Amino acid sequence: MKKIRAPMAYSESSTNWVAYPESTHSRRHFALRFRRRRAAATFLVAEQCARTAGAMSKLQSDALREAISQITSESREKQRKFVETIELQIGLKNYDPQKDKRFSGSVKLPHIPRPKMKVCMLGDAQHVEEAEKMGLDYMDVEALKKMNKNKKLVKKLAKKYHAFLASEAIIKQIPRLLGPGLNKAGKSILKSSYIIVSKRGKFPTLVTHQESLESKVNETKATVKFQLKKVLCMGVAVGNCAMEEKQIFQNVQMSVNFLVSLLKKNWQNVRCLYLKSTMGKVIRVF
Repeated sequence: MKKIRAPMAYSESSTNWVAYPESTHSRRHFALRFRRRRAAATFLVAEQCARTAGAMSKLQSDALREAISQITSESREKQRKFVETIELQIGLKNYDPQKDKRFSGSVKLPHIPRPKMKVCMLGDAQHVEEAEKMGLDYMDVEALKKMNKNKKLVKKLAKKYHAFLASEAIIKQIPRLLGPGLNKAGKSILKSSYIIVSKRGKFPTLVTHQESLESKVNETKATVKFQLKKVLCMGVAVGNCAMEEKQIFQNVQMSVNFLVSLLKKNWQNVRCLYLKSTMGKVIRVF
């Protein structure tokens, strides 16, 4: 009798091919377990890289604390009608975006830098109910079908929110329901000489029913992404003026250490680091 080979799935963490179960129930269980292991491995690598870079950090703690103190005190002196975001602006050197491999990595910060960040849930009945209780914006399948792949409507939806979450049943249907609009939208915005990098583009992040929707929303808000584009400068939100100075310090330190761990020559590739609030002046910290 001829043996039928089971379908195989590629494991990014172990760079091996593993057998994929035949039954639908087993496949779902396998896929969920596979995603959890990959997410856990990614988080551990990021945490280890951040710690390693932190041990060799060239960022002066006193200078950083002084800069944060100056930003927050200036913000209190000139009261605004909104909470100012504090951004870390980075300039790189000894990098050729055309020849060198472009890096990309995400890290979850200890404290949420943008609490008012708009997140939308594209969910099934259970997730829609949870989102409604939380006061989180949501859309179900019927609402997505009404868009009928209209590019203008999809673009308008992408502009309205900073990030999207999606149920397992919905995320598979998004390319069919909305087309490539969400994937293309919000990747990066060129502003002055800096490139402001969004968290994860606009394609939704998967949420399973085993996970807490509230904690997933908070995780999405606390995660920042570093990605090298065609220019050697980038910026990410690391805090806001309503946060405690200690919290801002921790966020900046983790962001910088993680970024350095992504660079091929670590600190040798960092030209300069600046901190800036929305309406404040730029302060150099490295």
